[in-house]
Amino acid sequence: MLENKLSIMDQIELAKAEEKISKQKAKQLFESGKINELEVGTFQGLAVIHSYLFEDIYYFAGKVRDVNIAKGNFRFAPGMYLQAALEYIDKMPQNDHEEIIAKYVEISVAHPFREGNGRSMRIWLDLILKKELGKVVDWSQVDKEAYLSAMERSPVNDLEIRFLLKDSLTDKVDDRDVFMKGIDTSYYYEGYMEYRIEDL
Repeated sequence: MLENKLSIMDQIELAKAEEKISKQKAKQLFESGKINELEVGTFQGLAVIHSYLFEDIYYFAGKVRDVNIAKGNFRFAPGMYLQAALEYIDKMPQNDHEEIIAKYVEISVAHPFREGNGRSMRIWLDLILKKELGKVVDWSQVDKEAYLSAMERSPVNDLEIRFLLKDSLTDKVDDRDVFMKGIDTSYYYEGYMEYRIEDL
């Protein structure tokens, strides 16, 4: 049970509150235009996204984790190497689709925050794609199981995730509908399906 600013002690209640509040914040991020002011392709830019989404819920929003975490059998970058990993990722090139996905895979392996990594990183990825290629992922076209299994295998080989996302790119980079459906899909990947962003 994560310590939270809402003093919620029930896991299910916390998940619902987290989904509702952070989806409202994602909507604000887009509608306020703040999304266009973020540093693109750096950990600093990712930390600002994470902080914006989760600052009303968690004390650790935007802060590098100080604990080791794992998902299933996969252990993310150990805390003692995390800072070095983030500095390395900042320096990685992002000139084409291949380089951008390689960078995305590395930040995913680093998993810098206690919670909310995937949802923040998918916004971060789209900002890089938008800046460098004039495209974003239409996440509503990316199958959940295909995405999760490709991401699981990506530290060994990123070919699968690279092709999966390439097939779902769109040049509708500022399209509100693409962004909002993308947020709902991104949350669905993580098991959050209580609210539609347009209803909040």
